[in-house]
Amino acid sequence: MSRPLRIEFPGALYHVTSRGDRREPIYRDDEDRIRQLDVLAQAIDRFDAQVLSYCQMGNHFHLVLHTRQANLSRLMRHVNGVYTQAFNQR
Repeated sequence: MSRPLRIEFPGALYHVTSRGDRREPIYRDDEDRIRQLDVLAQAIDRFDAQVLSYCQMGNHFHLVLHTRQANLSRLMRHVNGVYTQAFNQR
């Protein structure tokens, strides 16, 4: 059963998590962690949002985001997609 669609609206606060496939690690070292933060910074600028808090764990991460527009799914698709491509290329 899939999860219900997330309701998105301008000016919202969200706690978002993303976990590695089969709970596998998503970071091999600090270089990967920095790369993901760079991707996140690009997405924040592109999608007009603000990071209030973040936590990078071994196989997942947490974000608390404020979105000025109703675009959380597009922002997270960008973060996860770009970072995954960079991780796989490395």
